[in-house]
Amino acid sequence: MARALVMIPAGEVYEHDNVRWYKHSDIQRSIDHYHNIGDAFVFESSLKLMNYDKVAELPIVNPPMEKIDQLREEYDYVILRGSNYINKDMNWRDTIPVLKRLGLPVIAFGVGAQAPVKGQLELSEESKAVWRIIADSTTSVGVRGAYSAQVLNDIGIKNVRIIGCPTAFRRNNQHLRIKLPDLDTVKKVGVTVRREVSPTYAQDIQRYLTLHRELIKQMANRFDITLMAQGEVEEKKMVFGTDEQKEEAIAALKANRWVSDWYFDDAIEKLYRERMYYSDVVADYETLVRSHQLVLGYRLHGNLMALANGVPSIYFTYDSRTAEFAETYKIPSYDVFSDKPFRLEDYWDQSLFDKYNRAWFETYGEMNVFLTENGVDHKMTETGRRATDAARRVA
Repeated sequence: MARALVMIPAGEVYEHDNVRWYKHSDIQRSIDHYHNIGDAFVFESSLKLMNYDKVAELPIVNPPMEKIDQLREEYDYVILRGSNYINKDMNWRDTIPVLKRLGLPVIAFGVGAQAPVKGQLELSEESKAVWRIIADSTTSVGVRGAYSAQVLNDIGIKNVRIIGCPTAFRRNNQHLRIKLPDLDTVKKVGVTVRREVSPTYAQDIQRYLTLHRELIKQMANRFDITLMAQGEVEEKKMVFGTDEQKEEAIAALKANRWVSDWYFDDAIEKLYRERMYYSDVVADYETLVRSHQLVLGYRLHGNLMALANGVPSIYFTYDSRTAEFAETYKIPSYDVFSDKPFRLEDYWDQSLFDKYNRAWFETYGEMNVFLTENGVDHKMTETGRRATDAARRVA
């Protein structure tokens, strides 16, 4: 089987293809620092699609070049974990000399671009050079959607394939479909929480936060809810902090003007104290979403983990990244900045999820083709590829 290097991993690997955050058993070690456990979702999901004998990190920060020479002899290719790398501020450290010295194929596994609210996305010359090295090393570059493909096309990279995100296919079940139960039977609902947001990418922070608050309260008034956090410090402290740290978190939230004015009222505080969930172990989230009948909200990968396990999800889109995902998979989604109110009943429509089911199946096929054409030993089946080819012929 293959030997794979991973560029920019997110967490430590255990039991071959499972991922948890570094030193996860000592939560106090990282309780004051933000890390997005959703990145670990993508890392683990990528591993679960691959057949490999061993995996190790490719160092890109001041590594001795003798080490890079050694890795060239011991490994077959590099996996670049899918993330939002196509951006104007990306610091690639020593990636260019490392990849030039290494000389191995670099498999970009569902990477994406993010558009600013104003103006065009302008990549640095360093980023352009990195992406050209990656594109020249493989048959195709795997991107999450059409916008990301266009950004690469604009800098002359044409060998691009839209493959979505590995998290969607982590179960590798060709027959996975979303089938809606009667809404009256839904009891347990997960709300994915993303309180922190940048005005660079979200056009109206007041609207973003007030709608987020109302969504949480609306769901709490109707269902047995879990608030699913993914790494913000205050939310993490509400789960794993000491009593003192929990009160510090509450005080910090109230001291933030945007948060206190537009989001964190008494009802939200009570729900934060009683309903917040966080874990540094990816498998814990998979177990969590399987115990719910609906997951919806602001977190891209929290929502996708639900869909990957056959649990209905509705995306709240607020930037180019979330909108691109919803478009790639035809996921039922609500535009946070639209004028219309959110009504769950408007989205509880099997015909909407049938569009998702078809798009998921076709994108599964594209992921299959992508891995195969780039020489990655993988577990995906040929059925998806044949379905994609057939769909193209029909079109």
